[in-house]
Amino acid sequence: MTDQKILVEKILAGDKNAFRTLVEKHQRLVTHFVFRMIPAGPDREDICQEVFLKVYQNLGRFRFDSKLSTWIGKITRNTCLSFLEKKKLPFYEDLTDENKGFEPVDNQHTRPDCSLAEKEISAILHGEIDRLPAVYKTIVTLYHVDRMSYAEIADIMNMPEGTIKSYLFRARRLMKNRLLSKYQREEL
Repeated sequence: MTDQKILVEKILAGDKNAFRTLVEKHQRLVTHFVFRMIPAGPDREDICQEVFLKVYQNLGRFRFDSKLSTWIGKITRNTCLSFLEKKKLPFYEDLTDENKGFEPVDNQHTRPDCSLAEKEISAILHGEIDRLPAVYKTIVTLYHVDRMSYAEIADIMNMPEGTIKSYLFRARRLMKNRLLSKYQREEL
């Protein structure tokens, strides 16, 4: 029996620690997704909580046809889209947000100049990601930060895998063009 199946069975049996484990394991995915789709504001945390409430309420319906993270990603996407529709906020337009929603990357470098340069590059990249249209931001985050496959992202986003690849390519090209217009090639 797989670990995720054991975890689900424990949750369904009433094990609160098992649900806490599920939340801790998938919190980063949900947070990244919500922070990429929803403009800055207090609604973000409420939406994250709503996602996990829906996960808990519907866990008995999970059929293990996909990974648990993919199923949770779908719930997150649908919850965000419902919120955006209710608030009449556009999903495909360029939405910016002040909070990055990314955790700093641990690096193994001991030289301060390397660490500083990496932080500067990371800040530049995060800024450019935040300037992308929401759908591109979401796909870039799921692929590069959450390390999901094209198939998993396609399943979550309810789009064909080819569309996901195309959007990821376009997002990278858009970021590259923006970066090259701002910085000389040597600076990058």
